[in-house]
Order: sequence, then C-alpha cells, then structure tokens
Amino acid sequence: MFNYNELMDAKRTRIMGIINVTPDSFYSGSRVDETNLLIRVEQMIKDGVEIIDVGGESTRPGAEAVPLEEEIRRTVTAVKIIRKHFDIPISVDTYKSEVARLSIEEGADIINDISAMRFDEKMVEVASHYKCPVVLMHMKGNPKTMQENPEYKDVVAEIVEFFDERIRYAKEHGVDKLILDPGIGFGKKLEHNLEILKRIEEFRKLNYPLLIGASRKSMIGMILNLPPEERLNGTLAVTAYCAMHSVEIVRVHDVKENKEVVKIIEAIKSIKNS
Repeated sequence: MFNYNELMDAKRTRIMGIINVTPDSFYSGSRVDETNLLIRVEQMIKDGVEIIDVGGESTRPGAEAVPLEEEIRRTVTAVKIIRKHFDIPISVDTYKSEVARLSIEEGADIINDISAMRFDEKMVEVASHYKCPVVLMHMKGNPKTMQENPEYKDVVAEIVEFFDERIRYAKEHGVDKLILDPGIGFGKKLEHNLEILKRIEEFRKLNYPLLIGASRKSMIGMILNLPPEERLNGTLAVTAYCAMHSVEIVRVHDVKENKEVVKIIEAIKSIKNS
C-alpha cells in the first residue's frame, strides 16, 4: 500500500484527493455520501490521485465538533467501502484516536491529524501500535476559535518550533513516519499563509516530507475576491508553486486539474541544464 520510504526518497509531488463525508464542509463540491462515494473515488483514481483523504468532520473555521459515534459512522464506513473496491492508499482525516484505530483496522494507511496528536492523548498510542505514517499539522487554537485574530512574531519560525516539539514527542513514543503540514488557513491570516508558502524551503531543515492543503481555501478567495466554487485557478497556482519547490503532497479537491499542473512542472524540472 502506502510506501513512506518512497515518499522520503522521491523528490516529486503527489496528489491527495479530498473525500468529505460531511454535510457541512466549506466547499460543497467536495461532499459525498454512500451513494456516490465509489463513483467519486473511481474518478479520482482515473484522474491520477495517489492518496485518498477521508474526513467525517468539517474543520472549517467556526465548525462545531462532531460526536464520536457520528464521525465513526461516517468515516469508518467510507474507509471500509473504499478499501473493499480499490487498492489505493487511504488517509483518514481525524484527531480522534478511536476513529483512527477503527479506520486503520478497515484498511486506512495514514492518520492525518489536524491537532498533531495534541487533542487526543491516545492518538500516539494508535500510531505507534499500527506503525502508520502520521500527518502532523500546525494549528493555533481549534477549528471553532482558530481564526479569532491569530498573531505571530515570526510565523515560520514559530511553526518550525512547534514541529520540533511534536517530532520529539512522536519519536519518544515510537512514531517516526511523519509528514509535516504547516496548516494553511488554520489559525492564520492571509499574510501568514503567504509567508508560509514564500518560505516553504525553511521547513526542509526538519528533514520530513511536507504536505500543503490550500485547495479552494479563503486565502485564495481573499486574493481573488471569489467564492469557493470559483477558486480552482487560484488553487492551481499554489499547486504549481508547491511542485516547483518539490512539496511531497498537495491535498486538493480537483484531482485532474492539479495532476496536470504537477505533470507540466515536473516535466520542466526534469530537463537538465545544458
């Protein structure tokens, strides 16, 4: 299934496709239910997706938490259905250890935790037991409060410091397959998000793969003055930038378009200087 060592070695950008089994994610085009789940995943695979990311709780700014039982019903059911039909790496987007555990038992490969294993103290136990890769994301506050005037003296330096602590914590508990997500839009103003992207190479000192999730987010809407439904072009610009900087994973809603951008950028990069 998912080969973490290959992710570490290959300097190319993979497409992670978003599957939201939620009724309230910020972009309506990403929402699926059991009736169209397999159709959506099959299309993503045809379009070149390399990881499917399944989430059962919206973490948009201001979002309310979903009860554990409901998130299990949404997420674990979706993982089980996808794994029954497709041999594709599956990431589970959750900060709840029980959702992660049950999803892994049904065939998920990666834990994508927006809290970087801070919100549920048992998450690190699950990750250690199953030896699965974990996405550690930076977020200031929680989804309900994170956009209430976040401030930083140096956003990149503070995120690097945060990752240093989280990496130590993970490794102390036997979790060493890590992917780092600076958390575009999670407790950041527009200028913070742009600073993160501009200085993306500074995260390389941490020696772990990077993930960027900017697809159709408010950062793009603020720059272009467009709603989520009209932010594809802006998303593709960010993906191109990430591919130029060899970001290992971009998490996106629109697989085909983003995959084509990455292919063009990587074709350009592959030409050796004469």
